[in-house]
Amino acid sequence: MTGTTTVAASTAAGEREVRRSTRSGAVGLLGAAVNGLLGFVLTVVIVRGLGPAGSGAMFTAIGVVTVLGGLCCAGADTALVWALPRRTAGRDGDAARLLPVALLPALLFTVAVAAGGSALSGVLAPVFFDPGTTRGGDLLRLAFAGLPFVVAMTVLLAAVRAVRPVAALVAVQYVLVPAARPTLVFAAVAAGAGVTAAFAGWLAPVVLAGLVAAALLIRPLGLAAGAPLRPVGRDWRTLWGFALPRAASAAIDASSMWLTVLLTAALADQAEAGVIGAVGRYALAGLLVMQGLRVAVAPQLSRLLGAGRTAEAALVYRRITSVIIALSWPGYLLLAIFAPGFLRLFGAEFTTGAAALAVLAGGMMVNSGTGIVQTLLLMSGSSGRHLFAAATGLVLNVALALALIPPYGALGAAAAWTAGIVVENVIAAVAARRVVGEPLLTRGVLRAAGAAAAATALLAGAGAAVAGRGVAGLILTLGVVALIAVALLLHPGVRRRVRAAVPTLLGRAPR
Repeated sequence: MTGTTTVAASTAAGEREVRRSTRSGAVGLLGAAVNGLLGFVLTVVIVRGLGPAGSGAMFTAIGVVTVLGGLCCAGADTALVWALPRRTAGRDGDAARLLPVALLPALLFTVAVAAGGSALSGVLAPVFFDPGTTRGGDLLRLAFAGLPFVVAMTVLLAAVRAVRPVAALVAVQYVLVPAARPTLVFAAVAAGAGVTAAFAGWLAPVVLAGLVAAALLIRPLGLAAGAPLRPVGRDWRTLWGFALPRAASAAIDASSMWLTVLLTAALADQAEAGVIGAVGRYALAGLLVMQGLRVAVAPQLSRLLGAGRTAEAALVYRRITSVIIALSWPGYLLLAIFAPGFLRLFGAEFTTGAAALAVLAGGMMVNSGTGIVQTLLLMSGSSGRHLFAAATGLVLNVALALALIPPYGALGAAAAWTAGIVVENVIAAVAARRVVGEPLLTRGVLRAAGAAAAATALLAGAGAAVAGRGVAGLILTLGVVALIAVALLLHPGVRRRVRAAVPTLLGRAPR
């Protein structure tokens, strides 16, 4: 009788964790969608308002801040997401002590980088900007001046992500900042203030977001109640022992696309580099679903794994992975089948990358098919194993790129990048299975994959057979999908299932 009660209690606890992850995931997905839409609006404002030369300079400055900001965090942001859910918050807790441990070294390093970059901005400007760009030095100085604020915001928002519901993070990072940026940039452009003022408008919301994030941490960390902020030696060893390997793997993850583009430019030509860049943008856009869900459930996974509740963590992983597959695989199959149509939207000259897009879409299906396995591995504390997986994928990517790009151009670059993606995810999945000790690939996940692949392949194959793989076939297939979706929503049984799912999304048990 006791054994039956224990199993029932464990099952109930697992279902509660799944409901929690479902609710958080829905908020994360909504935030990711809003962020993507506002990012598109910002791009339109920049391109239309500043023209080709001005927008190029603006994007270059944004790229400098984005890349250096990620590197200067040195993995401290991910380390907080991993460590804080395992600590005790409040006046007598030990969670608040991790905040200065993460923030101070990252800020000191960033200030040193910013000071050196500002001093060398005159020398670096001709490297980053075209010779005709008169404000290159000013843009770089502004970029380096804003770098400490970007790092502070990133680390503080990571702490918010770890100790507050995901809605708080979404409100600041996915709504406040991306909504303020196009507004301020448009105001600068409308006033005729130029690229430097527009870039200042892009940077300004970072300061506000950092202040809001700091305010959001006061209550959950018990700072107002006098929670101790002075760390002990164990705090430094714990956090930075995780953060430093993560810093290296984060640098690898952030540079994967740009490394492929640079290798293609060096080993083939600029035209092929432009093609693989366009292909890569489509491929990475499909990861929006996974990114939104990863942000939402990472602290939950860390809390469960830290408490030894591996079965519940694996259950959350499997459910989230099934959702990722169901939402991502149709998009990647459409990219593969209608690659000429998608690339035609960039211009006729980009359709030569259709085979490359099909190959890379297959690699991204493996990436999304393993779900949030990278997050599961990191939240288990295994940042060293994650670094090994990322480094192995990078080495394979570069080695194959050197061999395949000269004869095959963008197609060779896509094949090399795909091989690196597949190997990295397979290694990470094997490592996560060993660390967690629970099955990750089950019949439920396989059924989700089979249903998503079969239904999409059937519809897309029919559309391509009727109207070709170009824009016409793509529009026809999307139209059929829309009609089927409307027809399903009109069906009483489907509506009942939707109504039954609402309590789960709200975090309540279904009645």
